[in-house]
Amino acid sequence: MLLKHRPALLLLLVTLPALSQSAPSAETPETGGRVVLVLPFDNRSGQTNLAWVGNSFPDTLNQRLTSVGFLTITRDDRQYALDHLGLPVDFRPSRATTIRIAQTLDADFVIVGSYTVSNARIAVQAQVLEVNKLRLSPALEDSSELSRLFDVENAIAWKVARQIDPHLNVAQQTFLAAPGGVKLSAFENYIRGTDATTSQERIKRLQMAIQETPNYPAALLALGKAEFVQRYYDQAAVSLAKIPRTDRRALEANFYIGLARFNSAKYAEAESAFAFVATRLPLPEVVNNQAVASSRQGHDAVPLFQRASTADPNDADYHYNLAVALLRRGDFAGAQHEVDLALKLRPSDMEAAELKTSINTGRHITSSTKPAPNAAGSPDFAPLERIRRTYSEASFRQAAFQLDQMRAARLATLPRTEQAIQYTQLGHDFLAQGLIAEAEQEFQAAIAAEASSAAAHAGLAQVRERSGSTTDARTEAQTSINLHPNVPAYLVLARLDLQANEMASSAANVSKALQLEPKDTAAQGMRQALQARGQSLP
Repeated sequence: MLLKHRPALLLLLVTLPALSQSAPSAETPETGGRVVLVLPFDNRSGQTNLAWVGNSFPDTLNQRLTSVGFLTITRDDRQYALDHLGLPVDFRPSRATTIRIAQTLDADFVIVGSYTVSNARIAVQAQVLEVNKLRLSPALEDSSELSRLFDVENAIAWKVARQIDPHLNVAQQTFLAAPGGVKLSAFENYIRGTDATTSQERIKRLQMAIQETPNYPAALLALGKAEFVQRYYDQAAVSLAKIPRTDRRALEANFYIGLARFNSAKYAEAESAFAFVATRLPLPEVVNNQAVASSRQGHDAVPLFQRASTADPNDADYHYNLAVALLRRGDFAGAQHEVDLALKLRPSDMEAAELKTSINTGRHITSSTKPAPNAAGSPDFAPLERIRRTYSEASFRQAAFQLDQMRAARLATLPRTEQAIQYTQLGHDFLAQGLIAEAEQEFQAAIAAEASSAAAHAGLAQVRERSGSTTDARTEAQTSINLHPNVPAYLVLARLDLQANEMASSAANVSKALQLEPKDTAAQGMRQALQARGQSLP
């Protein structure tokens, strides 16, 4: 089941005191009502070479729906459900089978759809199945030139989001602006690469996608993981390292960088990669691997192993690892306790049984990387902590979803003015990462909390500017200035004026910004840009 990791996640959240203390567990919202499964759309074009388009819809819709607070089900989880039900990966389910898949994955909503292509135009229709009520929505439709596939998919995503949540406050134009600079041909190669049945074809297609769009994070992540599976560890680490740490895929990327570096015996680099992930979301498998990489360098990693076993006390490997680390420290009683727990969880673990024998004889172990003689058991027995080699994206995304829910619960207890301040700051954090849909939600939440927040309106003006909604951007910027003159709003107006070649007006707005903040670097940069075009400030 998709939510099978929830008990471990709740234990994990206890390790985040700033969040868990602010929202009592009894009030923590569940994920119910927000879990969405998007199935590949049916190809009714009669053109088999366009089958990849149908497989691209879950990718795009998942990204857009995730950006506005839904918990979407990944391709891997979808394939798990099909395997579990004994269905082929390319199976197109009936309504009854769709419901069975949704129930297997704990989905609240399922998105189904189809498309036709004629004269280089694509027409799409989608429907939302509400699983609990077994109710299918009216058809949601959109069409355009096939070359504008991104626009069609993003428009459908927005209509789906509004169908599920009529109160959604993110503009359609924000969804349309989301793809950034990804070329459609690169997107095609990415989808074909992720769907490829052989590793050779998968890597080839993903490399082609990156050649066309070098800074394509989704393709870089998929390529790095494919290279890792083929044991091209150095290549995998290089590919994954190209994903900026500000990108939402950076956590998974760095987990696999850690594994790649670990498998190349570059333990310090592995520890650094795992630590980056653990500081942002301390899943037990991540903390465990950070500890193993630290131990391989001869460091005492007992505190980290304790964190992992506390977060998931039902994992035998974490208890085994802690037992080894405690034995290396010379804590025989602690090691005995942990190995007993490991064997209770997994009685057939022969290595744990041999470790118990070693502990009972009082035999010290001193090296974390080299075999050492063991008088009680095999002379070559040298216990080493076990690394976790799989990254559960479902666990990560569920934990992130839970954290968002807890954050919202905490903010709801604050005075409205403080809510607006914190939502606005979150909006700016998302904006700095290029996540405009997420940013818009935060700014809208800030305005809902306090309509007179000039900072929130200025943030929303920047969102509208980035999504190409110039009229709305001007309106929000002017609203912000009317509430309280501020640099960001003046600069939005200045950039829009410069884009419209209204040089004098742009200069006037930059001048007003500099009057407020003479040392503001963005305003100074705008002044230099104007001067380069022969326009001085008033």
